[in-house]
Amino acid sequence: MATSKRNLFLRRRLRVRNKLRKHAGDFPRLSVHRSNKNISVQLIDDVRGVTLCSASSLEKDLGVVGKNNIEASAKVGAAIAERAKKAGVEKCYFDRGGFLYHGKIKALADAAREGGLKF
Repeated sequence: MATSKRNLFLRRRLRVRNKLRKHAGDFPRLSVHRSNKNISVQLIDDVRGVTLCSASSLEKDLGVVGKNNIEASAKVGAAIAERAKKAGVEKCYFDRGGFLYHGKIKALADAAREGGLKF
């Protein structure tokens, strides 16, 4: 039976999020969203239901407006690591959603780790 790409994406996202829910109160969650044109990331405290900080390729000060490539992902990852340090967060969980850990998502995660985030 053929399964559509959308259904596979939703199943992957549920699988990843259900694993993270087991540890929801321990650390904030670093949630990634990737569209065809942009990439964005948020650091979310699920206990309080608050976004602590965020970064996106739509921000003009990053210099990658409207780009969705590996270089833009690395800049967004470095920006979220810097903002997380200012918010007092050193450790978090990486929530890739339904996106595969490859290419842009991996570049974002590596840049965030180099910036000082631990996950």
